[in-house]
Amino acid sequence: MKAGKLKESVLKRSILKQLHKKSDAVVAGPQVGCDYGCVGFEEKGGAVVATATATLNSKYPGWSAVCNACNNVATSGAAPKAVALNLLLPTSYNEEELRGLMKDITGACEYCQVDIVNGNTQVVRNVKEPVVTITAVGAALETPVHSQNLRPGMDIVISKWIGLEGTAILAEEKAEELRSRFAQPFLDKAAAFRKEMSILPEAQLAAKMQVAAMHDVSEGGVFGALWEMAQAANVGLTIELKKIPVRQETIEISEFFDINPYKMLSTGSLLMGTEDGNALVLALEAIGVPAVVIGKATDSNDKVLVNEDERRFLETTQTDELYKALV
Repeated sequence: MKAGKLKESVLKRSILKQLHKKSDAVVAGPQVGCDYGCVGFEEKGGAVVATATATLNSKYPGWSAVCNACNNVATSGAAPKAVALNLLLPTSYNEEELRGLMKDITGACEYCQVDIVNGNTQVVRNVKEPVVTITAVGAALETPVHSQNLRPGMDIVISKWIGLEGTAILAEEKAEELRSRFAQPFLDKAAAFRKEMSILPEAQLAAKMQVAAMHDVSEGGVFGALWEMAQAANVGLTIELKKIPVRQETIEISEFFDINPYKMLSTGSLLMGTEDGNALVLALEAIGVPAVVIGKATDSNDKVLVNEDERRFLETTQTDELYKALV
């Protein structure tokens, strides 16, 4: 198998097909286009749970895993409250490195305003780099936001910019190569995108405004996230490519490595489906979160990208472009 996300067909055939719901307490289970699960506890409310493992960020794996897990919980409209930590460490690791890794993890928890409440740490012979897995938990809304609720005619809104985490990783891990073209202040600015990876403010405001659907943009980039969001709701899309926001640093670093920023790791950006995209954009901008309407859901199965006079179709989720640059 190729590195990265499983192909959708393999995921459905070999994993999801073998999962059978056994409890009525499961409100939302595993599904393409939804990155959290929801469990109800009779009249005492319910919990939203999401798990993430850092697979592409070797310098700050804790930051990546914590942000991704908390973001996944946030797409339900819930606020993440606590996380459980699982660490697999190589035998070559030393205690000083472990302290540095924990500083990365606890810094991310402070950034996302969550506490570590449980954990497991093991040293494993067949692990070459530390593997950080985070499970985040939040209190579920009475009716969680779900991608399957997207309907034809709804606006598609995106927050901040695509490629934030991917750009930061390249600026940090490929700095020596990039210095052949870019000045250090440029790379420092790109690396600082790591501080913009939380979607909690926009997700919580969107939930208050009763958006129909939310999906975070992570591995596979915005093209992958749009595909998954549409698949979950069984709708089509018409998306204007030039309206998708991207930072100049992301464009230039992507060009340096000849990769597609629209298919690159984009933790920090959120897709939202709503009846009134302009109202949502204005509300987000009022709390300091830039956002833009990039298209609409349609009653067709076609997922179309429009670039001036050119129209082409979105494809199913593919391997993240970042793998090409990190080999």
